Amino acid sequence: MVGWNAETLAGSPGAGAITIVEGSAFCVSAANGDIAPELPHGVFFHDTRLVSRWILLIDGNPVEALASYTPRPYQTVIVGRAGHVPGRADTLLIVERDRRVDHGVREEITLRSYAREPMSIRVELVLETDFADIFEVKEGRATRRPRRLRQAAAGIVRADAPGDGHAGLTVTARGAAFTGDRFSFDVVLDARGKWSQEIILAPTTPEADYPIGGSATSAPARRFQAWQSGTPEPSLEDDAIERVILQSRRDLGSLRIFDPRHPERAVVAAGAPWFMALFGRDSLLTAFMALPLDPTLALGTLRTLAELQGTRVDTTSEEQPGRILHEVRLGATTNLALGGSSVYYGTADATPLFVVVLGELARWGGLPDDADDLLEAADRALEWIEHYGDRDGDGFVEYARLNQHGLINQGWKDSWDGVTFADGSLARPPIALAEVQGYVYAAYLARADLAWSRGDRATAVSLRSRAAELKREFNERFWLPDRGYFALALDADKRPVDSCTSNMGHCLWTGIVDDDKAPAVADRLLSDELFTGWGVRTLATDMGAYNPASYHNGSVWPHDNAIVAAGLMRYGFVEQANRIVFGMFDAATRFDGRLPELFCGFERSRYPEPVSYPASCSPQAWAAATPFSLLRTTLRFDPSVPTGDVWLAPTSSEVFGDIHLRNMQFAGTRISIDAVRVGATVSDLPAGFTVHHTPRPAMATQLT
Repeated sequence: MVGWNAETLAGSPGAGAITIVEGSAFCVSAANGDIAPELPHGVFFHDTRLVSRWILLIDGNPVEALASYTPRPYQTVIVGRAGHVPGRADTLLIVERDRRVDHGVREEITLRSYAREPMSIRVELVLETDFADIFEVKEGRATRRPRRLRQAAAGIVRADAPGDGHAGLTVTARGAAFTGDRFSFDVVLDARGKWSQEIILAPTTPEADYPIGGSATSAPARRFQAWQSGTPEPSLEDDAIERVILQSRRDLGSLRIFDPRHPERAVVAAGAPWFMALFGRDSLLTAFMALPLDPTLALGTLRTLAELQGTRVDTTSEEQPGRILHEVRLGATTNLALGGSSVYYGTADATPLFVVVLGELARWGGLPDDADDLLEAADRALEWIEHYGDRDGDGFVEYARLNQHGLINQGWKDSWDGVTFADGSLARPPIALAEVQGYVYAAYLARADLAWSRGDRATAVSLRSRAAELKREFNERFWLPDRGYFALALDADKRPVDSCTSNMGHCLWTGIVDDDKAPAVADRLLSDELFTGWGVRTLATDMGAYNPASYHNGSVWPHDNAIVAAGLMRYGFVEQANRIVFGMFDAATRFDGRLPELFCGFERSRYPEPVSYPASCSPQAWAAATPFSLLRTTLRFDPSVPTGDVWLAPTSSEVFGDIHLRNMQFAGTRISIDAVRVGATVSDLPAGFTVHHTPRPAMATQLT
């Protein structure tokens, strides 16, 4: 099975690589804008590489990169200079590549001469397309068999699609000569002159040519502008933190993808560049954390996942009735990724998380009146939990892949070695993960609240009873009293998998942890073995499988830390929660305002800067949503539309200073939050709401 896990990590695209993205299309290039087929570069559309080589040559030499900037998620501007001329300290020709992605790519190449006499220049663009599947490219398995290019008209070249239902490529370069694999222009520049040329690389199918936008009125520009104006406007006293929030807002806007059947419905893709697709777990957790930014992301994600919810038993795709998918792919060779299907269902946690997010959306007032279909999907999800998720009837949800190509591990730590005992040995499936039981507990309570709000008291009472029984069994079976923490999992023999991990912080978040055990869990999460100074490691340093530069066994994941911080705050551990909040925001400022998917788990006392993980996705959805979750946690902002209550009790004013959030969507209107040193207010709430300036009382239904 090829999917999002450490078995299939991408090779490095090279230092300074540039990624731009718009929906399911993206472009990855070197720092000078060139695309090389032997690297994980390319122009991608629907999980297929349309352009595998795109090299700009000036008089036969590549351009030397000077700088680049990305003013919008779908646009990059690269500044370079023509190759060095022997005998001269500097060159006299500056090259600019203004590149925008929208289905394909529109690139404007501009040459500027700083010579005092005319210059004759040969400009060449080397083109190659292999239509490789995204996984082949990501893992370095692309065969590098370029497709034949044919000239369709003057300045227009086509490459035919590799098969039915897939896009071909059309390249338009007006005024260019085309021979073999390259376009060429013979350019004469006046003294201090300028020359520009637009190139369009577009996917084509027998049914449609895709328009490639490039102006301020293009579809990407319109969507981006609408996103900016429709989401909250942050204003923070701490400028560095404000920049992090603004970067996260931009990144989440770029990671939205739209179903052509429902163009008004946005869902959250998991991450760029390799995961511009809908992932059950990742998209749900991102949507949950991004509720302060845009509740419609949660609604769109829930509706799309409900439409693709499992209806039958299929061991190839691991589909089961009621199961929520793991990922959807659209590539040219999806059999390489998904066992022959475009939808793969092998995950243990997306199904309960679907119900959790549905319940939280209702608490934000974002669930429409005509949501019966989503409630029915939630009930089917609960049926999956009890009939398929609980494989042996012991009350816990376990996983074991149903075929030889599926994911071995099906929780969020889904690399092959992501579930180990304290001595480093691998756990044997079926495996019942600790955090998955917490998600199930929260799902029961979320659905109980929805039933109660609709007057279905009997269902609410029954679900609360199931939640209480699960909590009792969990605390009895997963707790390790001699260690003072919860086991990561139960293995096939129902033995506790005794490694010390961040997963128990997820259990705090869901509320499944008994109050008397929570202090020990909090102490362990902030111990030197788990807390680096930037954040909580996935695995403690005293465990046998610990490696600070691994994917899941000692690294630091921002989304994981957002959940752990929320869990600590839920149980009243304010200082501990804020240590994570402050550490994560501090790390974000060291990454130029953008938290990566993960970074290495070296201790801050030894390495004063966070150490990058080389194959980390950036931007990545739940990392981009992390700052909003952290902000909500430290503000202790907790709404409950069904009861007409809002809690707001800030905890970090002395560190962050004043925080203002304007234009926040809430219960069908727009509100503002002002948290300052002298107090906090919520403005423009609908009539009938009560604002409490204390932490929300401990309640079984609370998730923050």
